[in-house]
Amino acid sequence: MKCAIVGATGKVGSMMLTCLKEFDIRFNELTLYASSHSAGNKIFFDNEEYVVKTLSKEEMEKGFDYILFSAGRQVSREYAPIASFAGSIVIDNSSAFRQESNIPLIVPEVNGALLKDYKGIISNPNCSTIQLVLLLKPLSTYRSIKKIILTTLQSVSGAGYKGIKELHNQRKGSTFQNTFPKQIDLNVIPQIGAISENSYCDEENKMSFEIKKILNDYTLDIVVTTVRVPVVYGHSESVYIEFSDEVYISDIKNIFSHSENVSYSEDYITPLDLGESNMSHVSRVRYGENRKSIVLWNVGHNVRLGAATNAIKILKNIVTNN
Repeated sequence: MKCAIVGATGKVGSMMLTCLKEFDIRFNELTLYASSHSAGNKIFFDNEEYVVKTLSKEEMEKGFDYILFSAGRQVSREYAPIASFAGSIVIDNSSAFRQESNIPLIVPEVNGALLKDYKGIISNPNCSTIQLVLLLKPLSTYRSIKKIILTTLQSVSGAGYKGIKELHNQRKGSTFQNTFPKQIDLNVIPQIGAISENSYCDEENKMSFEIKKILNDYTLDIVVTTVRVPVVYGHSESVYIEFSDEVYISDIKNIFSHSENVSYSEDYITPLDLGESNMSHVSRVRYGENRKSIVLWNVGHNVRLGAATNAIKILKNIVTNN
């Protein structure tokens, strides 16, 4: 099996390498790509040394069994179709293809059946979307979901190394601000991405669309507010869910306790508690305005569960079932 990672020197690309080993995915050949600025760098993985290559059209035309992309929307737009045309199955972590109707947006535990015999480009969802739909899927089989109102509190690593660096520099006294719309240290910013014509920012619009697409339910009423917070790793979400019929908190807790990749706790979990967890953590489950609604607290590791882990799970699903 021939594999490649595009964006191997980035935060998510590096985590993809870690997850490849953790999920025991074997390959005969591994090639690592990055921009010309990182080409020539050496990466040690699984007791071997790999020299990072420059990404190019010619390299993508070589054809691999699988290519993992984590180098941003523009890079994916340019090179993923070339790789796909050359016969590679592409798993793309960017937002480039998430809204394309003919490209599956996959969380394996939720809609992994779409991968059966599939060839082409596969989209990895938004980090905040992944941790949430892992909860929504089992709930939707229990009762029909009508409405979701959520507020995310997203860490700076969601913006990559540059987001982490900007927070750290500001904590040391720097006033330089470039990655985020306003200073992030000692602050919260209720905007992730540009503000659209509908007054929602890009991240809010993306989450609303992606939840509907992954659950294959475009009747859902969804309201999203996304907030950047001065936390390094871990995205948190306060979620209100309204159902068509009355629900029972004991049932909800039991569902979460027996759901794959969901960790339910009576004691609430914070980003600092996550460690290297690949689980979507749920706590503070209680009724909403009535017994047809609930409110909960959800936390997940955005670089692991929300990016690299899900991409590697997609890869493992294809390798195992196709």
